Amino acid sequence: MDQRRVAQKRFPLLLLLHVAGAGLALGYAGEAVPRVETIVLRMGQARTENRARLRPYSVTRDYQLFDDGKQTSRSEVTADINFVPPDFKEFVISKVSGMRLGERIVRQMLEHESDIAKDYGSTEMSPANYEFRFLRQEDFNGRNCYVLEMLPRRKTKMLLRGQIWVDSATYLLHRVEGEPGKAPSWWLRNARIALSYGDVGGMWLQTASESTADVRLLGRHTMLSRDLKYQTSELVAGGSVLPIGR
Repeated sequence: MDQRRVAQKRFPLLLLLHVAGAGLALGYAGEAVPRVETIVLRMGQARTENRARLRPYSVTRDYQLFDDGKQTSRSEVTADINFVPPDFKEFVISKVSGMRLGERIVRQMLEHESDIAKDYGSTEMSPANYEFRFLRQEDFNGRNCYVLEMLPRRKTKMLLRGQIWVDSATYLLHRVEGEPGKAPSWWLRNARIALSYGDVGGMWLQTASESTADVRLLGRHTMLSRDLKYQTSELVAGGSVLPIGR
């Protein structure tokens, strides 16, 4: 059989495979992806609804500092953090072991969180702070997500340049990854931050983080944080906080 006749026989098969592939792609995509402006608008609506559900809570959080190998923790810090909506956040460091550098970094991180709570509008994922671009649609921990690129509109260490994973059903964030728009300090270079979010008693909160940076004179280090225990509360007469447990 000459090459021309072989090519003619193969053509229908190639066409069939092409059509099947297109069908699989269409099936994976499901409904049409909304315009990026629509995704961002719905993100804002979901964020507003979530803030309306916030109530006082306390969380015990564990921090571990690793060097470049990530094999042995160089420092471990435990902190108790209290939040009262809309913008009050305070913390107490309750346990420190290992390098004192770990405590200094954790204290800076928590002070940064407190500053953000007081002026959350200046850092939230909104068109006022970021330009967004649609990148792709993918599964993340069993949830279909829209992955958007975020580009800070101002050069500041308070905003990140990177990507966000937006739930296609709830429009809440599952993950944020990026680098500060400006170096956090003279001591830190090439910083990279990843934030994870989850449900806590009906509130959508940041529940874990991973921060990596080159520390001058000490090399590459990674700080991992995870929330260990929550206690949600309700405000009662006189402004005191009544725990309701979790």
